[in-house]
Amino acid sequence: MAGIGVRLNKIYNKNTITTNVVGFGYSTVITIAPMFLVIGAVMLMQYLLGFSQIGYAQRELYASTVLYIFIFALLSASPFNAVLSKYMSDVIYWETYEDIMPCFHVGLLMNTLLSSLLGIPFVIREYFVGKVPLEYVLAGYIGYMALVFVFYTMLYLSICKDYKKISFYFLWGMIFTVLLSLLLVKVFNMECTLGMLVSLDAGFLLIAILEFAKVRSYFRENSGKYKEVLLYFKKYWQLVLTNFLYTLGLYIHNFVFWTTDMRIVVVKCFVNMQSYDMATCLAMFTNISATVIFISRVEMYFHERYKRYSEAVIGGRKMDIEESKRRMFYQLSEELLNLVRIQFIISVVIFLLAIIFLPRLGFGGMVMQIYPCLAAGYFILFAMYAEIIFLYYFNDYDGALLVALCFCVFTVIGAWFATFLTPIWYGIGLVFGAVIGFVAAYFRLRYMEKNLDVHVFCKGNLMKKGEGKKPQNLVYESPSYINKRRKYR
Repeated sequence: MAGIGVRLNKIYNKNTITTNVVGFGYSTVITIAPMFLVIGAVMLMQYLLGFSQIGYAQRELYASTVLYIFIFALLSASPFNAVLSKYMSDVIYWETYEDIMPCFHVGLLMNTLLSSLLGIPFVIREYFVGKVPLEYVLAGYIGYMALVFVFYTMLYLSICKDYKKISFYFLWGMIFTVLLSLLLVKVFNMECTLGMLVSLDAGFLLIAILEFAKVRSYFRENSGKYKEVLLYFKKYWQLVLTNFLYTLGLYIHNFVFWTTDMRIVVVKCFVNMQSYDMATCLAMFTNISATVIFISRVEMYFHERYKRYSEAVIGGRKMDIEESKRRMFYQLSEELLNLVRIQFIISVVIFLLAIIFLPRLGFGGMVMQIYPCLAAGYFILFAMYAEIIFLYYFNDYDGALLVALCFCVFTVIGAWFATFLTPIWYGIGLVFGAVIGFVAAYFRLRYMEKNLDVHVFCKGNLMKKGEGKKPQNLVYESPSYINKRRKYR
């Protein structure tokens, strides 16, 4: 993760207010700008095309379609991302770059098959049961698959540290989306929601094509070692479950509320709860800067301590290993505390501004009642995810899986319990799950600190694993022992 840190160090080393603002802006652009570009493009299309003037049913169908596209594209891609990232990182470390394209092709095939198979039953129901026009059903399905391709190709550019290219591709794609929507609706008189949906499809496809072309320009050779990629899924199966459970946990509390009497059912297929979903979106935006802060500080500070510890393990003295380990864990605790302190200040300021200004913009009633509890939950959640990343640093995949499982399971339990409470406590399920996950990750990190030497130096086997007759327990006999044994026979 050293790619961003080099640039940020150059900015922050000048140690002025201006450079601090520039550094924060730079890290924001390279991490979360794509999300804001998509949201901005959707809002701009709605404003320019008079979205608020069309019928309620059409607006709800469009909003539900876009919501489902994003949520389930993320969920279907989540089982593959962590393992493929691990494989890519190892390939780059060993400098066997010809092994990257086999990874790309295998991952693309698996992701496409899973995503398409999950989406087909839904679109069949949407067409036959929901009576949605075929062209609208196809536009939604194409948008879903296009976004799957976007998320997948983003993974490879992210590992290559080409964050600026990702942001530029999203910028071009969303500009194209807005212009195409104006052309389809204003010039060719296409129905407004269908025109916006088709334009989003085209924008996502453009982004995916640009990202794919960039990946191909980086990696032109293909070693054909496809089997090794599949073996990584078997070897690091914990990463598959961890990333899926964490991503599922981001939305599973929404799914719980979608089963209550407060839900809205659109064309007998799409289910949502508008007030809770909107409050979730606002709460996530309140704490999204935690991602920027974490990436910035880990790139600049912790990564260097981790690198020094690794170098000491390879060829250092025992006292060097102990000292570098002590400094590394001290830096880890400092980064967690700084993340919590800084994000707390930012979240409180954003929360106060939201409470003051959002009601004037039409966000009131139950949305603002649910929002505070969810904002607290996402604050704890992003801190928990930082701990999971630190567990990844130490290759503690079992610990990371335990944390993600605790978070997901207890979020479901808490959300179900919250459905019986008043709206101000609806978000307590996310808070409960995030707290349990955070505590589990904290104690797992403490365990790793105490047992890191065992984890690093005592892994592996003296003899190759295999099936068959158990070998003798006797490994070695000294010549003197052999002579004595012969003498007494």
